[in-house]
Amino acid sequence: MSALESLKPRLLTVVSAAIGAAAFWALGLPLPFLFGPMAACLIAALLGAPLKGLGQISVAARTILGVAVGASITPELLHNLPLMAASVAFIPVYIALIALVGVPFFHRLCGFDPVTAFYAAMPGGLQDMVIFGQAAGGNVRTLSLVHATRVLIIVTIAPIVLVKLYGAPLSNPIGAPATTIPLHELGLMAVAALIGWKGGEKIGLFGASILGPMIVAAIFSLSGLIHMRPPKEAILIAQYFIGMGIGVYYVGVTLRELRQVVASGVAFVLILAVLAATFTEIVTLAGFSAPVEAFLAYAPGGQAEMTVLAIVAGADLGFVITHHLVRIILVITGAPIAARLLKVRKD
Repeated sequence: MSALESLKPRLLTVVSAAIGAAAFWALGLPLPFLFGPMAACLIAALLGAPLKGLGQISVAARTILGVAVGASITPELLHNLPLMAASVAFIPVYIALIALVGVPFFHRLCGFDPVTAFYAAMPGGLQDMVIFGQAAGGNVRTLSLVHATRVLIIVTIAPIVLVKLYGAPLSNPIGAPATTIPLHELGLMAVAALIGWKGGEKIGLFGASILGPMIVAAIFSLSGLIHMRPPKEAILIAQYFIGMGIGVYYVGVTLRELRQVVASGVAFVLILAVLAATFTEIVTLAGFSAPVEAFLAYAPGGQAEMTVLAIVAGADLGFVITHHLVRIILVITGAPIAARLLKVRKD
């Protein structure tokens, strides 16, 4: 295969995503740079188009969100961390309930093998759960579709809930224009993105593309070296690649997979919605958090996607991401241990 032929699927993906973004923008729909590419690539994938992700370019786009979160970590946020403790304490209980309901659901009702059922139920990062499930002998394709469906539905429904139920307008400025940010701060953000990402990968940090830049940017923020989030142009680019990546996961999906695997993923999201709503209500009624922050903190979506929604909703980014970090850390460190203790094996 020539270099040009190998590039065609990626070019088709980029063009499809651009058309989707342009259509959503022209129609005045919310978050056009996230939902436009996601919808266009999803439709193209379901129609059989040979789309392909952009690999390291898409990963690099996630570093922008890591820097955005890190720049939001200020001395004031650290001062307020003890106030989050009561809400964060519910996260382990939340994860345990999801597992107790989800594993039997996928194994007994959906017919997944034990390993695939276990990692399909875990509310961790999509890539991490697929990697762990593959290492344990699970079905990689099934895990990819289940977790992609979870992220897709939550990212689609969450904005509707924010607007209709909580009255959040989703019009918060996502960042200042690049021309208004000092050049030295832009340079430091680029340094935080690159060093955090590649340095995190080198030491084996999970979610290195987000957590690495977040850590370095937080150091810069706490040191008073940067005072702003990445420019809005960069945030829009991150949205574009995230939306495109979600849609690409459905390339090659068959009717059987739609009926069995994707439908199972949709049903599981309904279960997750009930659990998330319950914990959101508990945290809100207990006075531990405002409703919007509680909802975003317990919505079991991807860390990158929840970061985008927290920014556009004007939510407390530190509060929301702290909860997601705790959830991801607990799942990533605890899932393999729990699988061994429970002797989860393929049939």
